[in-house]
Amino acid sequence: MTSTLRIPAAELTGPTGALLRTMAQRMFGRIPDNLSVLFHHRPVLWAIFGYELKVARWKELDPHLKKYAEMAAAGAIGCSWCLDYGYYVAHTDGLDLAKVREVPRWRESSVFTPLERDVMEYAEAVTATPPTVTDEMVTRLDEALGHAALVELTAMIAVENHRSRLNAAMGLTSQGFSAVCELPLAQASSNAPARD
Repeated sequence: MTSTLRIPAAELTGPTGALLRTMAQRMFGRIPDNLSVLFHHRPVLWAIFGYELKVARWKELDPHLKKYAEMAAAGAIGCSWCLDYGYYVAHTDGLDLAKVREVPRWRESSVFTPLERDVMEYAEAVTATPPTVTDEMVTRLDEALGHAALVELTAMIAVENHRSRLNAAMGLTSQGFSAVCELPLAQASSNAPARD
């Protein structure tokens, strides 16, 4: 699958480009479209890359809950690239794909626990414009997760908003990363609540 980029892909040239091409090929078997677009502005590319390395070290929140929140936020924004890549990461990290694949239609699916549903509802509420977070949502999640994990959850949703909004604005769409997974990502139902 090829994206229709609003900003054309840059050729990954020079020693930096060669290093990034090699790393991307080893990690993903291809060059992610967002890497090619961000290569136009290397300080932005390196700032995002450095930040993502730091984000990857956050460990207070259960990785399953983290992935459900990220994918729910990406789905609320409508970033097919982020959903595709998120499903691929869940696969490579060994998460339960039967559940992960249901995130786009979590309201209709019977596979999620009440806590998982609360996490996805919160992710969508944080993502809405303006946010629709309620005191009750925060209280439930704080009681279930604790302060540190709730802070991490909120930060992860904000990080995914940055990723998804950047990728969607640049015109990135699914690159087929999830094709390696044994089950396809479920499609959101048409009766999902409207997004702002």
